[in-house]
This record gives sequence, structure tokens and C-alpha cells, in this order.
Amino acid sequence: MRGLNSRFRKKDMTTDVLSFPPMPGLRNEFAGDVAISAEIANRNARHLGHSAAQEIKILALHGILHLAGYDHEQDRGQMARKETQLRRLFSLPDGLIERSLPFRELAGKRGLRKSTGEGPVRLRSGQVRATPPR
Repeated sequence: MRGLNSRFRKKDMTTDVLSFPPMPGLRNEFAGDVAISAEIANRNARHLGHSAAQEIKILALHGILHLAGYDHEQDRGQMARKETQLRRLFSLPDGLIERSLPFRELAGKRGLRKSTGEGPVRLRSGQVRATPPR
């Protein structure tokens, strides 16, 4: 994952999930690719007290939302709301955005529900720079 993150995002560090949009000629056939670090997924699952399978589902959901055009760094909470909605639908624990420190701090300031899981320091997830869906 570190190699992929370095090559495609110019960030020489490991990460938990990366999303790659399809090549231009394949846009109608493929949504793109999602790469997940099994090592980080297993470590996070142990630390947060849920299964590795649940953690991989959380990471896959996060990556797929990026492929759908969401960008949590620029969409003013749109991706966080969608991730929460889908995570609840699939009965998954707190998602990546909810576990991040900035979200927990913002949630506290706005009186929103904070994450119950105090996870490890998370590296930023891979992202696709795309216009969020309207």
C-alpha cells in the first residue's frame, strides 16, 4: 500500500484504502478499483473490537463512495452522511470519517454523536478528486 500511495498520490506512507477511477476508455464498463491494506484492516479491527471482515467492509464502503464521486475533504459532510447511512444499513461499526479526529472534534462542537471507538491514529484514506454527486 505504501508503494501504491507513493506512486499514485506522491505520499510516501502507508494507508488503509485507496480508490482508483477507471481508465478513460473503460468508464462505462468499470466503476474503478479499490485497494485495501489487509495489515491495517486487521490491526484496526483488533484495536476497535470488531472483526477483520467488518473492517474490510468499512474500508470497501469508503473506497466505493470515493469512486462514486464523494470527497470528504471538500464536500462539507456529504460523504460522511452517506457513509453513516450505508454503514447503518449494513450494520457496520463506525466508519472511517466518524473515527477521524477532525470529525469527532466537529461533532462535539455541533452536539452531534461522537464516535464510540477510540481507534488508532488513522492515516488519511486514498481519494479520488471528483465532483461530488448532486
